[in-house]
Amino acid sequence: MPVTYSSYLKLEELLALQQPVSDGPEHDETLFIIIHQVYELWFKELIHELDYLMALLDKQDTPRAQHTLKRILTILKVVVAQIDVLETMTPLEFLTFRARLESGSGFQSFQFRELEFMLGGKSPAALERYPAGSEARKRLERRLAEPTLWDAFLRFLAAKGFTIPKEALKRDVTKPVEPVPALHPVLIGIYRGNAVVASVCERLVDLDEGLQEWRYRHVKMVQRTIGTKMGTGGSAGAAYLMTTLNKPYFPDLWEIRAEL
Repeated sequence: MPVTYSSYLKLEELLALQQPVSDGPEHDETLFIIIHQVYELWFKELIHELDYLMALLDKQDTPRAQHTLKRILTILKVVVAQIDVLETMTPLEFLTFRARLESGSGFQSFQFRELEFMLGGKSPAALERYPAGSEARKRLERRLAEPTLWDAFLRFLAAKGFTIPKEALKRDVTKPVEPVPALHPVLIGIYRGNAVVASVCERLVDLDEGLQEWRYRHVKMVQRTIGTKMGTGGSAGAAYLMTTLNKPYFPDLWEIRAEL
């Protein structure tokens, strides 16, 4: 049979995946399901693009790396904008089906955890939320052991002839990225003397800022929807989300601002 729009996109299967569990069902549950399914699709694409970006950095393909960073940043804007749609649902509308979610929570999104690991937000404790031997656990274990985007960027700089401090280049990649003051003179020199590489630095700052914006918008959405209540699945809700704010993935690129 010839490929059609419907067969190529598997539309019958896709459109059958929105299955509310509330009685009726409640009107707003369909929106809630679709928004979160779309989030997971965008997370899948972001993971796909970040893998590609790291490969491009390893190959010293600066133009394609820049292009891929632009795509990632554009997707991130869409991800943040989706919160506007979710916020059209009032607290009372969410309460009509919230209890049906039982232990289900966005806190359990293994793809978002995978994104965090790729960007440098490593947390071995996060693995315990997923059953041993599960596909989610295996993916996170692999990402925990792999270098991050920041490590790929440092290798990119080293290959271009910049002298990267050993404690930065040979760090334990299973740990969160921490600032390395000895790296600051190198980064400052790039900003002052290499416009092309400096532009890559700035796109990484854009990425970091975009992710912080997403976290902020997410916490405000939770606050306006459930206030200070516990989150679904027993998480601490907005109280936990507040602890994730203002934690950059690439701290050195922020710290040098005061030194330029």
